[in-house]
Amino acid sequence: MASNAVSLYLDPQIRDWVLFPITLVMILVGILRHYVVILLQSQPKKLQRGAIREQRALARSNILRATSAYSPIPPPFYTSISTHLSEAFTAGTYLKDGPPKGDGPTSPPNPLSDPGAMDGMMAGMKTQMVMMVPQMVIMGWINFFFQGFVLIKLPFPLTLGFKSMLQRGIETPDMDVRWVSSLSWYFLNFFGLNGLYRLLLGDGNDASSQTMNASPFGGANASANPNPVQDFNKLFKAEKDHLEFSEATYIWVGKDVEDRVLRKYGKLAPLQ
Repeated sequence: MASNAVSLYLDPQIRDWVLFPITLVMILVGILRHYVVILLQSQPKKLQRGAIREQRALARSNILRATSAYSPIPPPFYTSISTHLSEAFTAGTYLKDGPPKGDGPTSPPNPLSDPGAMDGMMAGMKTQMVMMVPQMVIMGWINFFFQGFVLIKLPFPLTLGFKSMLQRGIETPDMDVRWVSSLSWYFLNFFGLNGLYRLLLGDGNDASSQTMNASPFGGANASANPNPVQDFNKLFKAEKDHLEFSEATYIWVGKDVEDRVLRKYGKLAPLQ
């Protein structure tokens, strides 16, 4: 039974004036997009002194609790530090805005009232525009000038399931599935140049398709505002309960150290 596949012979000028220009333009646009995103990123703002004090107090308490099971701090000093932190957390001493006023429940901080969060959202919108606009322009350029072009034939066999992916814009059922249209070549380059971008620009670059598919506000907001708004009043109250629990599990590393050393060197009878 004769095959219905259509044999095509491509003009070499299609390779020189369509295939190579599309690939080169996408590579150059990706590199340019990477450096434009770097220029648009603002410098991270320094934390206020009160915010740093909140974080350091919480970190100090975490370190104290983490070493409570085999702590190098003697019992009087451990008890003194734990008591001081518990009282400070209860009174709100380390809060940057001071102790909470009134006994009623405090409302959680509004992220939109933080200038850093707003700057992060705006940076995310600008980054997403830099990502999307060049790709829309390139796709429009290919559709306008090279719509319906067949650019290349892949050198390996494929199943019919790849036909819709490789021959977008060309509705020819008898054409071999290995032929690639201009629009499909654009998408293959869009998702296939990530390795080249990593080679040229390094890991974590802003030219790859993974950055394009990310959230419009996620990555840029994290870089512009690395410290999200947190309710440290609730965190301090929870940390106070954790400190009380860790006091019950506290063991000093120097407890009975003399007897342990003597037993180690055989100067004291071992425990039965």
